Amino acid sequence: MIEVKGLSKSYGQTKAVDGVDLSIGKGELFGLLGPNGSGKTTMIKMLTGQIKPTSGTLKVHGINVLEDPLRVRELVGVIPEQETPPSFLTAEEYLHFVAKIRKMEHYEKVCEKWFEFFDFGDQKNSLCKDLSRGTRQKLMFAQAFLHEPELAIIDEPLINLDPVMQRKVKDFLQDYVRNGGTVFISTHILEIAKEICTSIGIIYRGKLVYKGRLDDPVLQGKNFEEFFLELVSKRKGISKDMLEGTLKRVSAIA
Repeated sequence: MIEVKGLSKSYGQTKAVDGVDLSIGKGELFGLLGPNGSGKTTMIKMLTGQIKPTSGTLKVHGINVLEDPLRVRELVGVIPEQETPPSFLTAEEYLHFVAKIRKMEHYEKVCEKWFEFFDFGDQKNSLCKDLSRGTRQKLMFAQAFLHEPELAIIDEPLINLDPVMQRKVKDFLQDYVRNGGTVFISTHILEIAKEICTSIGIIYRGKLVYKGRLDDPVLQGKNFEEFFLELVSKRKGISKDMLEGTLKRVSAIA
């Protein structure tokens, strides 16, 4: 579903993503982990055709993203890190607009199911600009899965959601994969990956320093914090103090 080779993105002298090779098969719930500023959001923007890589190749859903980014976004469900539904539309108008763009039939019933799922039907006639951040996140989640895509790419899936809705979303994503879907999420909260992902990648300073399944023998007997520390401490020029400072910004699994 996702095939990346030698993918890099530079901003001036800064390499946000540096020579990443990554392959994600159908039916995986893959988590890209790393601290803030490690390159996760840049990866998602390249995968969804929002920005062009400096070098490398990438295919999503069998499509060359550089050649046909619109087709990728047509097929894939995408949730950006920042919830951005149009402020001048109501929540219901926005979902109906997305459904029409995707040429869905009988979309009213589908939209209603999502209002029920997230329990915010009482706000469907509210303007998006008046919705809370958590409600806007629910709306963005709904628009991504409205057309039942085979692949979803999500930046920080649980941001702004309360614990009840976090549990609901985690259950939904796991069911989605069990039913044949594929999910790519990026997060800096390691416990999310341990709970729901089937495989993970760890990115640090733009480099993918690990990729494997959660049942990988390499991970057995270690928590994610220890494993992360072990990997990145091998990178040249990184001091122990710098690593400890980085890990304070990463949620460790006890």
